[in-house]
Amino acid sequence: MRGARVYLQAMKFLDQAKVYVRSGDGGAGCVSFRREKFIEFGGPDGGDGGRGGDVWVECVDGLNTLIDYRYQQHFKAKKGDHGKGANRTGARGADVVLKVPAGTEILDEDEETVLADLTEVGQKIKLLEGGNGGFGNAQFKTSTNQAPRRANPGLEGQERWIWLRLKLIADAGLVGLPNAGKSTFLAATTAAKPKIADYPFTTLHPGLGVVRVDGREFVLADIPGLIEGAHEGVGIGDRFLAHIERCGALLHLVDGTSEHAGKAYKTVRAELTAYGAGLENKPEIVALSKIDALSPELLKQQKERLQRAAKKKPLLLSAQSGQGVPEALRALLDIVDAGRAEETAASRPKEPWRP
Repeated sequence: MRGARVYLQAMKFLDQAKVYVRSGDGGAGCVSFRREKFIEFGGPDGGDGGRGGDVWVECVDGLNTLIDYRYQQHFKAKKGDHGKGANRTGARGADVVLKVPAGTEILDEDEETVLADLTEVGQKIKLLEGGNGGFGNAQFKTSTNQAPRRANPGLEGQERWIWLRLKLIADAGLVGLPNAGKSTFLAATTAAKPKIADYPFTTLHPGLGVVRVDGREFVLADIPGLIEGAHEGVGIGDRFLAHIERCGALLHLVDGTSEHAGKAYKTVRAELTAYGAGLENKPEIVALSKIDALSPELLKQQKERLQRAAKKKPLLLSAQSGQGVPEALRALLDIVDAGRAEETAASRPKEPWRP
């Protein structure tokens, strides 16, 4: 049991990590002379130093967290070997490769400058180059200096601190106050099994699930609930909103059993606007949840409140009973399909102009 607990702790979600990286130094050149028997005139034969290893970042499949970088923050490529006699070049230093999940941004130490954004499995970038190896004395031989006794040291590698920031890649995202029914909706529509309970902040980490509707699929993300002042760090803050920056659509769930559905909606919208990054402009579907727990009179009242606040007619659903869920999924899928079509059209090469 103890081993199981350790394993579960190791699998915790981590979406941000600070890492130190350093490329390898180049190897030094060699000063050497030929001294074979029966050769009347020797000469310099010192080889060059090997090149230092590079630092790479690769996007790989099978990862959905940066947890590995909690336990190791320093990554250094190997140094190049020194040159040797008989014109032997030193071996090249081994590279170091940081493996990250899809959706990882690489930021400079200032946490603002984006160095790279890896969104597809297989993408690989060279972050730092290793130092060049130094010349051996054979490189300095000339007609007037046939026995040079000098060699270059290898160049030093590069170093820097970087931030790795994971933004989950999903087609649509769920937003709302705590206990709005987001985790229940995710569990009802996907194979994901988020924690569900009757207290706020049950969800502490973003979750993903694959929705299948009408023979098609899309990825749905659930993020922890927002409360008023989240952009200032109240509750668990708004840092997890980064995970829906890439979403093409938002499903805003408003708890029908809340005191005032319109005020609940405006609270979340205010936090999305304060966060920025274009979240306030994303296509949004508004839905009143938990309608199975409302009387007809209260349902009508909450629906009217929400409609006035959102300035659009909300969907009515209950993830527990399934009422209204297919309609919400189809509405999301329509927006997702439209976004995919735009991306396909944008990536399609334009035909050359013809007279």
